[in-house]
Amino acid sequence: MTRASSPRASTPMYPLFADLRGRAVLVVGGGAVAQRKAAALLEAGAQVRIGAPRLNAALAAWAAEGRIEHLAGEFAAEWFDGAWLAVAATDDEAVNRAVAAAGEARRVWVNVVDDVEGSSFHVPARVERGPVQVAISSGGGAPMLARHLRERLETELDESLGELARLLSGERARIRRHYPDLGQRRRFFERVLAGPIPALLREGRREDAQRAFGAALIDDKPAAPPAGSVVLVGAGPGDAGLMTLRGLRALNQADVILHDRLVSREVLQLARRDAELIEVGKQAGNHHTTQDRIHELMLEHARAGKRVVRLKGGDPFVFGRGGEELEVLAQAGIAFEVVPGITAALACAAYAGVPLTHREHAQSLRLVTAHLKDSAGDLDWQALAQEKQTLAVYMGVAGLDVLRDKLIEHGRAASTPFALIENGSRREQRVVTGTLAELAERAQGHRVQSPALLIVGEVAALAQRLHWFGDAPLTALPEADADDALAQAA
Repeated sequence: MTRASSPRASTPMYPLFADLRGRAVLVVGGGAVAQRKAAALLEAGAQVRIGAPRLNAALAAWAAEGRIEHLAGEFAAEWFDGAWLAVAATDDEAVNRAVAAAGEARRVWVNVVDDVEGSSFHVPARVERGPVQVAISSGGGAPMLARHLRERLETELDESLGELARLLSGERARIRRHYPDLGQRRRFFERVLAGPIPALLREGRREDAQRAFGAALIDDKPAAPPAGSVVLVGAGPGDAGLMTLRGLRALNQADVILHDRLVSREVLQLARRDAELIEVGKQAGNHHTTQDRIHELMLEHARAGKRVVRLKGGDPFVFGRGGEELEVLAQAGIAFEVVPGITAALACAAYAGVPLTHREHAQSLRLVTAHLKDSAGDLDWQALAQEKQTLAVYMGVAGLDVLRDKLIEHGRAASTPFALIENGSRREQRVVTGTLAELAERAQGHRVQSPALLIVGEVAALAQRLHWFGDAPLTALPEADADDALAQAA
């Protein structure tokens, strides 16, 4: 796929910090925008050449001082000779397009100011704290949003971060000699950052901070490899924004992450970049990783001194095997903790606009899971069929006909509303609604796939009025399926 045909909106940009020290960078334009771009490039140590018929007063002064080179005249492709990077900053669209085309032909990255499609690289909004830089980009499509985020970070990131970065950078070689093992080195950094040194730097006590760092390095002799541990973390149903802060911290500290198949890509992207990700998900009819193997992996990595996160969809203790996994860890003497997650019933219902309880409709809630074709007889159908309660059924989409028949057989009205939520809380969420009598046909007609959560009860009807996330609920069969149903009825 060529760059011109790439779907810009769906393709993320690759973040990059470029070392421009001593490298030639071309800026085409002689006004205020070109001046602003040139100033940032000079700060980065670039050799800046400005191409323009005329320069504003500041640029002219810089040229006279020898800080920049002035290429006088109209744009010429030869200005790119030897350049590593270029910026088109004129108020002439045709000139900017010519600069972009010349850069493309010579394989030089070009930023065209205020032109997303014409640029091969974008300049992000930045927060600077000494050598620490936080860059924010919206892909060029929403620069005001990137600016808003930068302004928020400016208030949240303390100026002393620059001093801290310089201290750690200056001590890097000594730290690496003292801690050749990456895991031990990471834990030392965590202890330093949680100790008094950042506060001393905020107070301007640089010498005290340096002494405290030296004492920490001397006193904290490398010890035997640390004991490993396991954290069971609930990932929620998919929306990364539903992760808890404690779960996020666990992901950022993990050496190894054993994750279910249904944990979303957005959640996995919150993990530390150098963590080892191992998919251990089980899928109906394809249990490529058995529960025993999951136990083995947890023990193997924890015994090797690793910090393991067992990342489970929803909540670890709601229709997961979190309890079994903890029993294995406890028996093996492995330290563990549990970080709850938002279970699918809560999240899917909320994202579909369905209150699970309601004064007028439901005074109780039952969470149910079953492979109904195999275990229908194990459930208390009489209790499940009671009115004035909500059923949240964790299951695939197989067995919906059995569920419907059993509930109606035991007294639940065929007119009871249902909401079937596919990919709840995710961008591809779909909600199918109807009555219990037509449950299986509606699911089949809309080709609902796993993961899906079923809500049965009067509250399900509220999805029509209270939905707020994604598309409106689907209330009728697709036309072709409706015709087939009518033909069968005739």
